[in-house]
Amino acid sequence: MPTIRPSRDEDVCAITAIYAHHVLTGTGTFEIDPPTQADMAARRADVLARGLPYLVAEKDGRVAGFAYCNWFKPRPAYRFSAEDSIYVADAARGQGVGRKLLAALATQAEAAGVRKLLAVIGDSANAGSIGLHRALGFTDVGVMRSVGWKFGAWRDIVLMEKTLGAGDTTSPE
Repeated sequence: MPTIRPSRDEDVCAITAIYAHHVLTGTGTFEIDPPTQADMAARRADVLARGLPYLVAEKDGRVAGFAYCNWFKPRPAYRFSAEDSIYVADAARGQGVGRKLLAALATQAEAAGVRKLLAVIGDSANAGSIGLHRALGFTDVGVMRSVGWKFGAWRDIVLMEKTLGAGDTTSPE
């Protein structure tokens, strides 16, 4: 099984490669062109500067996947809701990497003060990501139909949510 740990600067190359594969071959992200290593390093730095988790799964000394969360929207009222992102190396799919990453991410997001973790999943046919989120306690919120155009077809977005900690039962402040 993989080890989940905070990402490090030296992981950015592997993170960039994993994400590039998903951009070029999948519909879980609606990016069309893979970001550069510098872009991914800047994105990671932004997440960490906000005090939010950015994790990697390490297996046999290699990065097998990564996950992070970032504020759902930039306005202050959203400051207790974060959107998760999780990507697993193609060679590590089906080995429990995603499950371990998402479980650890939820735990660390809660510790950072997140009360609602949101999944904005590209493509309603993305059974792997939808199933992973459901297995870890996310519930369906809805589907936004045909909001992205990728690989010559309209793609949906599936919205899911998971309450963390006290959720909305108490004031967060």
